[in-house]
Formats: sequence, structure tokens, C-alpha cells
Amino acid sequence: MSRFAILTLTDAAKDRVREIVSGADADALGIRIGIKNGGCAGMEYTIDMVTDEHAGDDKVDLGDAAVYVDPAATLFLLGTQLDYEVTTLRTGFVFNNPNQTSACGCGESVTLVAAAPPVPENA
Repeated sequence: MSRFAILTLTDAAKDRVREIVSGADADALGIRIGIKNGGCAGMEYTIDMVTDEHAGDDKVDLGDAAVYVDPAATLFLLGTQLDYEVTTLRTGFVFNNPNQTSACGCGESVTLVAAAPPVPENA
């Protein structure tokens, strides 16, 4: 049985994660994605360096690096695609999150709802 992926990454995001880890201290394993309360829209995505795995983290293994998902953020990140883009005005990770209902004008904070499990057709 295959496990549902909480988070998927585009090739650009995978490449950037690998660059970050290769340029970090030797004990860096990857990055951890999470959320925290804050900002004008209510929540903010967090990205932190990982030097040791935490029990319960979901892990996207990239071979020479990994992306970990904080268990407290799982329901808010289900189905999210992580991208990395370079534009004239902005360079950084982009969260394409189906659980995001709005974002503040500056794009630093978002409003998220927890994903609900699918309802069976005969219910």
C-alpha cells in the first residue's frame, strides 16, 4: 500500500533544498516545513534547517537531502506542492496549498484551514 504524500516538490524546489543542505554545516540533513501563528492573515509558513530527525516527522527523501514536515502542520499542508521560483521581484519557496483560503497583501502570512478527510460516497 502506498502512503499518501503530504507534500510534493517541483524539480526547482528539490534543487534548491539540495543547494541549501550542501552549503550548510556538515550535520545538516534537510529542511523542516511547518506553520506558526502570526502575521496579519493569521499563520505563517516556517522553514528551518534540520540536523536531527524528530519522531513523527513526515519525510520526503531527496537522496542527498530531505524535506521534513512538522507533525503539527500536517493537516494544514496536506496536498501542498512546494515550488521554488526566481522572478524580478521575488526569489523563494512558493507553497501551492489547497488548504490556503487567503493571504495578506505582502504575501508573508496566510489563512489556512485544516484538511478534512474525504466523505465516503454512501454516507
